[in-house]
Amino acid sequence: MSSVTIGVPNVAETSAYYTEFGLEPVGDGWFATTEGGAQLRLVPAPMRCLVGFVIGVDDEDDLGRAAARFQRIGVPAQRRGDALVTMDPASGTEVTLRIERRRPMAYAPPPLFNGPGRPDRIGARAPGIMRSGPVRPRALGHVVLGTVDWTTSMRYFTEGVGFKVSDLVKEAGAFLRVTQEHHNLLLLRTPVNFLHHTSWQVTDVDEVGRGAMQMLRDNPERHVWGLGRHHVGSNFFWYLRDPAGNFSEYYTDTDCIVEDQLWTPETFEGVLGMYSWGPPPPPSFIRPDDLAALMTGAHSPR
Repeated sequence: MSSVTIGVPNVAETSAYYTEFGLEPVGDGWFATTEGGAQLRLVPAPMRCLVGFVIGVDDEDDLGRAAARFQRIGVPAQRRGDALVTMDPASGTEVTLRIERRRPMAYAPPPLFNGPGRPDRIGARAPGIMRSGPVRPRALGHVVLGTVDWTTSMRYFTEGVGFKVSDLVKEAGAFLRVTQEHHNLLLLRTPVNFLHHTSWQVTDVDEVGRGAMQMLRDNPERHVWGLGRHHVGSNFFWYLRDPAGNFSEYYTDTDCIVEDQLWTPETFEGVLGMYSWGPPPPPSFIRPDDLAALMTGAHSPR
């Protein structure tokens, strides 16, 4: 997942939030991570919505194969320079496949943790408690999209775009991937098309906690859910709410799937698949407070 564009009715206020969240403003509504470059764009919209996202591909052959897949499932695809632009017919989300150079992630050595009979860190305080600078997300991890026609959206994203299924949550949604990370897209069954949250990778669990605490210090109302650890995907998480009503997640330590044949997708039951430990998810996480307003004012982002 290269970048995401979100429509919001309060661009200035929401921009200030993501700047404080640790993303760097780089102009024209764009915000950058430390490793992924410009990965978030905020644009004006009457109501909050997921306008679209970009997925990087390696070459012309990748675009050609994608164009053939879209033709097979009857979805229009428009070639624009080094990109192929399509739209999920169910959610109205624009998806762009673009030829891009792969950005190598800088290696972050694992922290040393002391444990019973295992003094890996001797004579030094834990590095996490010594940090004082602001938390900076390294990269965009995933997007969570609710769709009113889950079957149509699933066909579009798997048979058209080329996502692979990592895991399923019974009667709720599917975790899909186009990289080695467990999921880059979580597709939910919902009564209205909407963006549930974006997720931003940080170095370790200390950065999850530090990032959330710095966001909550003067604005405790931003808190949604955390600290905890998901069961599906395994990652540590903490969710916050931006001024437009979208959730944003700090996360780290998600499952990686390097060899497809070594991973078997599972189907989980509802909330049991949501978290391994931590506080229970609040009702507003399952059903955002503005869902009724989004339903009555439902519109296509285009």
